[in-house]
Amino acid sequence: MKSESLSARLLAIRPYSLGNSLILVLVGSAFAYHLGGFHRIPTLLCLLFAIFMQCTANLVNDLCDALKGADRPDRLGPDRTAAKGLLTHAEIKRGIAYYTLAACLSGMGLLTWAIKAGTLTYGGWELIAVGLLCIIFAFLYTAGPWALAYHGLGDIAVIIFFGLIPVCCTFYIQTGIITVPIVLSSIACGLVIDTMLMLNNFRDREEDAISRKRTLVVRFGAKFGSWGYLLLGLVASLLCLSLLWEGYVWAALLPQIYLAAHIRTWRRMVRIDHGEALNVCLGQTARNILMFGALFATGIILG
Repeated sequence: MKSESLSARLLAIRPYSLGNSLILVLVGSAFAYHLGGFHRIPTLLCLLFAIFMQCTANLVNDLCDALKGADRPDRLGPDRTAAKGLLTHAEIKRGIAYYTLAACLSGMGLLTWAIKAGTLTYGGWELIAVGLLCIIFAFLYTAGPWALAYHGLGDIAVIIFFGLIPVCCTFYIQTGIITVPIVLSSIACGLVIDTMLMLNNFRDREEDAISRKRTLVVRFGAKFGSWGYLLLGLVASLLCLSLLWEGYVWAALLPQIYLAAHIRTWRRMVRIDHGEALNVCLGQTARNILMFGALFATGIILG
């Protein structure tokens, strides 16, 4: 791959992971549709905001992990542009600025629509606060002297910012309310998406220990990583089943198909245990996340 090419720029934003943003907006909008509050424009703007913020976070991660020594040219996972020298630091910083600006413009569009639609409880200040938190998280995850990912807080951050906030906000912007099913569902989504981080940290545990990246897997060992991966999917499925008490029969049952695929990937992960071969499980995990989102959203619409 040529340096500073289009392929390098695409590699930097990690296209394989952008499906995570899609399922979060899909689930939040499915709940809005079920309650008769679905709107196309805010759904599209929420999706754009989520994707642009994820691109920002991925670029910050690419740059900062290289600067901190966590990513090296011989890393086990997919190539990183800063570590491989495929993009200069200046170009990555420009990309961060462009994607952050694009996210802000999408957020402004959302705020304008929501104010005109009259769906907001606090006049728009709540959206501004959430938007600022998302931007701060995108940088603090791996940037700064006390990066969250380097102190075992990456998983909690993912559950909040790739679960609770995007799903609930997508629903809230369209309906003006927050319900128990949407909160439970947002946490389930966050847990499922965190399986990707847990697998990455399981694969990179030896490299992370050397670079003093104190992930939960580094802190508590490989068994914690493998069992943690399994439990994330199990708990997410149980949260979906809890929706039976809220009357969402299909939303509770359809995601259990995901659980079968998740367990198969976990068993393969345990057999491989370490090394570059675990990247096969990474691809399967990305597939499983998309499967979960599609099944869950379909179940929510069906009721």
